[in-house]
Amino acid sequence: MKKYLVTLMPVLMLSFQPDLPSNGAVGDASSLQTSSQSSTIDDLKPTVSQERVEQLVAKLLTTYHYRKVRLNDSLSSVVWDNYLKELDGNKTYLLASDVASFEKYRYQIDDALINGDLTAAYDLYNVFRKRFKERSDFVKEQLKKPFTFTEDESFNTDREKAPWPKTVEEQNDLWRKILKNQELELRLGNRKDSAVVATMNQRYTNLDKAYNRIKSADVFQIYMNSFAEALDPHTNYFSPTNADRFNQEMSQSLEGIGAMLQEDGEYIKITQVLPGGPAFKSNLIKVNDKIAGVAQGDNGAMVNTMNWQVDEVVKLIKGPKGTVVRIQIVSPDAIAGAPPKEIRLVREKIKLEEQRAKKEIIEVTDNGKPFKIGVINIPMFYRDFEGARKREEGFSSTTSDVKKFVEELKGEKVDGIVIDLRDNGGGSLTEAIDLTGIFIPKGPVVQVKESSGETEVYADKDGGTTVYNGPLAVLVNRFSASASEIFAAAIQDYKRGIIVGGQTFGKGTVQTLIDLNQWLPKEPEKVGQVKMTIQKFYRINGSSTQHKGVTPDVELPSAFSAEEYGESSQPSALPWDHINSTRYEQSNDLDDKVLSRLRDRFEQRLKSDPELKKLAQDLADFKKAKENTVVSLQESKRRKEREEAERKRAAANKVSQMSATTDETGTPSTASAAKKKKDLYLNEAGLVLADYILASNLAVNK
Repeated sequence: MKKYLVTLMPVLMLSFQPDLPSNGAVGDASSLQTSSQSSTIDDLKPTVSQERVEQLVAKLLTTYHYRKVRLNDSLSSVVWDNYLKELDGNKTYLLASDVASFEKYRYQIDDALINGDLTAAYDLYNVFRKRFKERSDFVKEQLKKPFTFTEDESFNTDREKAPWPKTVEEQNDLWRKILKNQELELRLGNRKDSAVVATMNQRYTNLDKAYNRIKSADVFQIYMNSFAEALDPHTNYFSPTNADRFNQEMSQSLEGIGAMLQEDGEYIKITQVLPGGPAFKSNLIKVNDKIAGVAQGDNGAMVNTMNWQVDEVVKLIKGPKGTVVRIQIVSPDAIAGAPPKEIRLVREKIKLEEQRAKKEIIEVTDNGKPFKIGVINIPMFYRDFEGARKREEGFSSTTSDVKKFVEELKGEKVDGIVIDLRDNGGGSLTEAIDLTGIFIPKGPVVQVKESSGETEVYADKDGGTTVYNGPLAVLVNRFSASASEIFAAAIQDYKRGIIVGGQTFGKGTVQTLIDLNQWLPKEPEKVGQVKMTIQKFYRINGSSTQHKGVTPDVELPSAFSAEEYGESSQPSALPWDHINSTRYEQSNDLDDKVLSRLRDRFEQRLKSDPELKKLAQDLADFKKAKENTVVSLQESKRRKEREEAERKRAAANKVSQMSATTDETGTPSTASAAKKKKDLYLNEAGLVLADYILASNLAVNK
C-alpha cells in the first residue's frame, strides 16, 4: 500500500495557509454572535492555538476526506446535534430552555469552523458545567435520604428519544428515579444498605472528580470530534494527550488481559480484544463491553469504576502474571434490569503464537454419512512486515501458517475445510490477498478507490498455484471486519466456497493519521493529530464492502442485528455504492441451484433439529426482551423482572459463546466433545459443507 501520509504532506503544505490576522485575532463579520450567557471566572475558554487548529482541521477534512463534504448549514446542524449528544446524551443535565437558547448556533457552526470561532462550543459547555454542578449538589442531598421501594412506579432506562426536562422540578423527579434505580440495582445484588449508600456516594464522588479534571483541551476535543465524526465514524481528532496515548498503544499497557480501552461516558469501554490474551481466550469479553468494576484476586472487594479515567482503570487491571483479576462487565446488548456479569481472568503475557491461526478436525453426520471437516480458525490477519522486508525465512504470516495447515489436513484426508473468521476484526491487507491465492488459481482480489476517484486493483500474484481446490466454507459473523470481509467477498465472488454465518461488520474504508504539528510548526505546544478516512474497498464485482459487508450464502440465526452493531448502525457511516467490476473468472463448483439446495437443507434442520430450534427461540426471546427498556422501581416487581432477565441473559450467553471453550467463571472446559457440541455455529457450518459435498456428488452422478 502507498504511504499516504507522506504523499499528503507536500500537497497540504502548499495548499493551506491559516487565514489569521497578525495579532492572532480570529473571525470577521460572519463570526458567531457573542454569547448571551453570562461568563464567570470558572468558565473554560479556548486558546488561540485551538482556534488555529479548528481552522486547520476544517480545511483538512473538507479537502482530503474521502467524502468531500461541503461546510454548509446542513452539516452544521448535524455537528451541533452531535455536540449536544456528546455533552448530555441522556438528556439529564440540560433543561429544555438551555437547549432552546442555543438554537441560534445550529446553522452557524460551518462559519465558525472556517473562521476559527469556538464561541458556541465553550458557551454551551460552560452552561452544561453549571447544570452539572447543580445536579451534583442535588445528588448529595438526595443520597442523605433513604429510598423506599414499595411504591409502584417505573423508570425508562433508554432516554435517547426522551425530551429534555422543562422545569427544575421535572428534572429533580427524573434524578430521583435515576438514583432510586441505581440503589435498587445494588440492593438486588445482595448488598447491605450501608454498602449501597457507600457505593452510591463513591460513584458520584468519582463523577465529580472526573468532571473537575476536564480542561479546555478536553472540551475542544469533544467539539472537534462532533465535527469529525459527522463525516464518518472512523475520522477523529486527538488532543495532544490522547494522541500520545493512541500512539503508545494501550494494548501494551494492558498485556495482563489483552484488551484496549477507552472512556465512554460513565464507563470504560473495551474497543479491542487482542487474540491470544486472557480476555480473548475466555470468550466472555467482547468489543463494546463496558467495565463497571474491578477486583483483585478471588476474594478482593469489587471497586466501582464508573466515571473513572481510563488510566486509573488500567492500573487496577494490570498486575503480575499468574494473578487473578475479576471484572464486572455491562454488555451493550444487556437486557434492561440485568445485573453486570462478573468475569474471572488470570493475567498473563500475550504470546504471539496464541494470536496465530489454529486447526482442528470436527466430525459431522449428514444423511447418515459421516464427514471429517478440517477447521482453520484465524483470529486476525497477522504479518511480520519487518521479517518480510528482510526476507527472513519463516517470518510470521497468516498465509504461510494456513498453507501449512491445509497441507496437513489434506494428508489427514478431510472431506472439506472451514475457514473460521468469526470475530476477526481484520489486519494485514497483504495477508487477505495472499490467503485468497491459496484457494484460487490467480486473479484480482480487491479494488481500492482513492478520494480522487482513481481505482487500483490488488491481485493474487502466486503464479496460478492453488494449494487447495476441494470443498470450502468460510464462517463469519457480525464482528468479522475489514480484511476478513475482503477475503470472504473474494471467495464468494469467485464462487469458490460457501459463506456461512451472519452478515459481516461492513467496514470498507482506510484511514491515515496526520500529525497537525507539521502544519502549525510555530505553535509552542503540541496540537494533536487527525485520523482521516481516505479510501474505500470494493469487491472484484464492483460492490463496496462498506456499510453492507458480506451477506452469507447460508445465513444462520444471530443475536446481533445490523441496526445495532456494525458499520450500518452508525448514522455517519459512508454509504454502500458500486463501481465497475474487474475481470475475473468464476469457478464452476458452485451455482445458484446448489446454493438454493443448501439453504433448503438448512431451513429443514432449523425446523427439526432440537438444538437449532432452541437457538432460534432463545434469540427471538432475547430480542423481544431487549425492546423493553422500562423497569419497575418497586422491589418485589423488580426482583421478578430480574429473575426473568437473568434467565434470558443465560440463554443469550449461550448464543453469544460462538466457540465456547470456557465455563461462566472463565475456567477452560476439559471435555473436548462437549466443547464442540456447544459450538452450534461451527457444527452447522460443517453440515452446510457436507450438504455441499453431497450436492456436488449428486450433480456429478447425473
